[in-house]
Amino acid sequence: MKTAADVLFISHGGGPMPLLGDPGHREMVDRLTELAGKLRKPSAILVISAHWEESVPTITSGTNPRLIYDYYGFPPESYRIEYPCLGEPALAHQVHDALEQSGIPARLDAQRGFDHGLFVPLKLMYPEADIPCVQLSLVNSLDAGAHLAIGRALQGLDYDNLLVIGSGFSFHNMRAFFAPNTPEVQARNLAFEDWLETACADPSIAESERTERLAHWEQAPHARFCHPREEHLLPLHVCYGLAGKPSDSHISANILGKKSGMFYWRA
Repeated sequence: MKTAADVLFISHGGGPMPLLGDPGHREMVDRLTELAGKLRKPSAILVISAHWEESVPTITSGTNPRLIYDYYGFPPESYRIEYPCLGEPALAHQVHDALEQSGIPARLDAQRGFDHGLFVPLKLMYPEADIPCVQLSLVNSLDAGAHLAIGRALQGLDYDNLLVIGSGFSFHNMRAFFAPNTPEVQARNLAFEDWLETACADPSIAESERTERLAHWEQAPHARFCHPREEHLLPLHVCYGLAGKPSDSHISANILGKKSGMFYWRA
């Protein structure tokens, strides 16, 4: 069974920089605001953030989650950002139950707030903060197959007009962001992005093959250069596991000098 949710993987940029007018995030800001204008406005949003890892999938279940400013060394105004959206306990319990029914142990957390993997992109996309949100953690094993399985389990959700967002980054080598952008670095970046677009969006690839490619993403060209640690890629695995089909569109943006991708699966 496929859930009737729209599914979106986004590259969310560096910390609060997209909200601070940083020119290296201009394309990302434009793409996210354009996307929000094209999507039907959701009744609730489930966000899988690269910035939360637990031993088992954990779901925010509070009604008024606080914001977690989980970044360092930015101007004072970046710690005064507000995004006062509500939580959605009913959706949180659905997510928990869908995982448990698929044999994946899960946990509810009524105390945890929303990290910047949620509030930075959503402040761009839905600045009114009038859509209730739930956040789902990664699993700290960082196993690709486990995150594909989490996505498949979420096919059991039955929530009208849900938007699921995997909030990560298709390129996440922190050293490379602040080193010279040499032709060699650009070639590595582009080779991995091309592989990722084909893996996620090429309709000629059988879904069994697509799953295999994503499960073994480390075999992609320059995979470990683009992702020395894979936490920013794994929200994509959850998204694909849920959608179970080629993405309907691929959106590219230059972020901090690197080509970065986003993928959308229509319900």
